[in-house]
Amino acid sequence: ATIGSSDKTMIMRTVATLTFLAASFGGVSAFVPEPSQLVSRSVTSTAPPASSTSLRIFDELLKNFAPDTTTNKRTSAPTEYDGQISECIAILNSAAETKSEDSEAVVTALEELEQLMRKKCKADPSAAQDVLANLNGSWRLVFTTGTKTTQDRIKKTVNYFPIKAVQSFDTSTDPYGIENGIYVGNFELVKFSGPFDFDLVKRKLEFDFTKIALLGFEIQIKSEDAAKIGASTGLGSESNVKNSERGKRPFFNWISADETIATARGGGGGLALWKRIEEEGQV
Repeated sequence: ATIGSSDKTMIMRTVATLTFLAASFGGVSAFVPEPSQLVSRSVTSTAPPASSTSLRIFDELLKNFAPDTTTNKRTSAPTEYDGQISECIAILNSAAETKSEDSEAVVTALEELEQLMRKKCKADPSAAQDVLANLNGSWRLVFTTGTKTTQDRIKKTVNYFPIKAVQSFDTSTDPYGIENGIYVGNFELVKFSGPFDFDLVKRKLEFDFTKIALLGFEIQIKSEDAAKIGASTGLGSESNVKNSERGKRPFFNWISADETIATARGGGGGLALWKRIEEEGQV
């Protein structure tokens, strides 16, 4: 069942309140120990060393019988832009890990990477297929310039994102699936979910949110309702509402995605950086 106008107002207010609480208590994740604080223990092997001949034979067996793992590996060819792309990626990787890179340097790296990836994908269209393949999984939002509407409202750009927001993508389903959740620590406050399509030529991801889960309670919604709820709480842009009224879906123009980070420009014009997380409970 879809929601009525009174229910929609209640949901908007609830999501806005939960988002405010998330921003207020976003420091909860600070109490989670960093990986560097965890003590790892290694077990010293007491087995005698294998001979070099045995190792060579074993290596050949592995080559012959190991499963093919090249399916999800890099398929695009090297281009003249790869060196500059690597420099941008290095800055963004550091920003995702430490949140200490200068904000202006991060924005510059995002803008330059956007231009370089556009050239690379034009020279080698298979690079876009890599982006789509690498999108699979969960991503925590680390940095965003915010939409123009948000920048005008708060009189500045948003930089390192203060609360836990996780987007997940699944291309193993038909249609593809997307989820967008807001958390306090590892506690899920609200999550939107629905299908998405990906245009390989433009690297454009268009999506619809058809469900919303509030504190684990799931409700079916229309895409225009999701756009209005997102815009009213700062989780989406006003342009999504206008697009929905014209029968168009909200979208991201994806710049890149690899083993560690993903970058994109949203429909509202803002740039964003995500960090891959193995599971939703991971910081």
